[in-house]
Amino acid sequence: MTLTYRTAVLMVMPVLLAWATPSVAQHEQHDHAQATHRPAPPHPGEAHPGPKGYSRVTEPHGWNARPTNLDRGAYQHNFQAARSFHIGPYVRPHGWAAHRWAYGQTLPRAYFASSYLISDYWLFALEVPPAGYEWVRDDTDALLVNTDSGEILQVEYGVFA
Repeated sequence: MTLTYRTAVLMVMPVLLAWATPSVAQHEQHDHAQATHRPAPPHPGEAHPGPKGYSRVTEPHGWNARPTNLDRGAYQHNFQAARSFHIGPYVRPHGWAAHRWAYGQTLPRAYFASSYLISDYWLFALEVPPAGYEWVRDDTDALLVNTDSGEILQVEYGVFA
């Protein structure tokens, strides 16, 4: 049996038409749907009740028993932290550039805002600060700073990831 070109086209044409017809119809329906579609107003969101069964980590015994005698030699170090903690984004004070601090330098007062003070220092494996000193976050580092003079007594590099 020999097929002519015309016979082959006539046999294939109904198959092609049947295949193409639904997609054309769907395309026309889709275009019509887009023309009449209006975006829904933004959803206001619903209140989140917060975590269930969560209790804040309690402070360890003696967490705020700050040493009154200061042995500066015991503190004057620039350590690499043994662990890193992920606690959220860091935004340095307006107008300040990145800086790698070291003990003996003076930290500007802009870093003494509450958003930089590390009050839960025990959560980050930091030592109890001596009286008159506080831990301050600068980017990934924790700095032990004299609250009167701004002098850095100790640095822990890489505490925050």
